[in-house]
Amino acid sequence: MQANRPVVRDPVIRELGRADYEPVFAAMRAFTDARTPDTPDELWIVEHPPVFTLGLGADRGHLLSTLEHDVPVVQTDRGGEVTYHGPGQVVIYLLMDLRRNKPGGKLYARQFVNKIEQAVIDVLAAYNLAGERVEGAPGIYIADGPRRGAKIAALGLKVRGNGCTYHGVSLNVAMDLAPFTWINPCGYSGLATVDMKTMGIDAPLADVQQALASALVQHLSTAPSSTAAVAQAATIN
Repeated sequence: MQANRPVVRDPVIRELGRADYEPVFAAMRAFTDARTPDTPDELWIVEHPPVFTLGLGADRGHLLSTLEHDVPVVQTDRGGEVTYHGPGQVVIYLLMDLRRNKPGGKLYARQFVNKIEQAVIDVLAAYNLAGERVEGAPGIYIADGPRRGAKIAALGLKVRGNGCTYHGVSLNVAMDLAPFTWINPCGYSGLATVDMKTMGIDAPLADVQQALASALVQHLSTAPSSTAAVAQAATIN
């Protein structure tokens, strides 16, 4: 007799407000360490104070002039190179069990990334911005106009051997973009970065946060309906 499988529901959405990077990073790992096959997936929406983060294989040579500025640099266990998080940027962490997210089997990492990227593309399209993928360079880039090729969204994920994930996606809404010039973003020398405001879109951060969370739920949902549970969480200290 086949064992009963956990009931699969849409992810819980937690709004963390503005929170320092390192405590949230620690909380993601603790959540993933403690989760069981019955633990609901979660999306954490957060806005970080200025911080540079390094992926597992990151080359510190891509930190060009960070020592001249009072911005912390944090080593993480995600994939990818160096990136920047700061005010005016949507960050959503995806604490998912990929084994649940494909009928009859697990959702593979490349499929997972594709769904995340498509959610970003859909949100940009809702604001009349065209985003596109670039082969071999995860993230979303402006697809047309004078800023074609500028990066507007970044991805960095950790997928454990048991299929559980953390870290996630960031979308630039209305930021100070100067810190991106102090690094080689995602390891690419001279890569231009842009935000929605620079592209002529003046959108409240909270609106874009909710739009991206909803798009992620839509693309990642395995439940019959796509109404995510929403939970308010205190800032993690």
